Amino acid sequence: MSPLRPDLVACWIYRLVDDRLEILLIRRAQGRMYPGLWQCVTGRLEPGETIIAGALREVAEETGLVAADIEAFFETDLVNWFHEATVDGLWSEVVFAARVRPGATAVISSEHDDLQWCSPGEAHELVPWPSYHRAIEQLEWLLANPEKATVYRLPDPT
Repeated sequence: MSPLRPDLVACWIYRLVDDRLEILLIRRAQGRMYPGLWQCVTGRLEPGETIIAGALREVAEETGLVAADIEAFFETDLVNWFHEATVDGLWSEVVFAARVRPGATAVISSEHDDLQWCSPGEAHELVPWPSYHRAIEQLEWLLANPEKATVYRLPDPT
């Protein structure tokens, strides 16, 4: 059986400030699909790109955060499947999480018009989809279970 490649990657960026979890949400700009929607970093893979490299590239493109800003990078056990009408089919999305340094500065890309660091409760209020709520819960689980989270940790990006 050949490996299944996702159509999209997603990465939830978070930081710890005084032991409080803060999640970065970015708002889709006007003129794009789902304008005004608060989301995590998402994007398509480029031809020949590994899945992990694609996730890290999207993080850099959409937030300006680079490998030096990332303290820990995690797989999650989340893979989202959804109907995409433009292709009359199903798309899949692999979900990652990246913990960044508390002082790391995110910047808005041309794809977005705002960003904010949110508590998990605030993030739940802003995001629209059940898959996003599950991802926020996964971030909380990673923090609450550091000994178990080690199996999800990927090598530090360089």
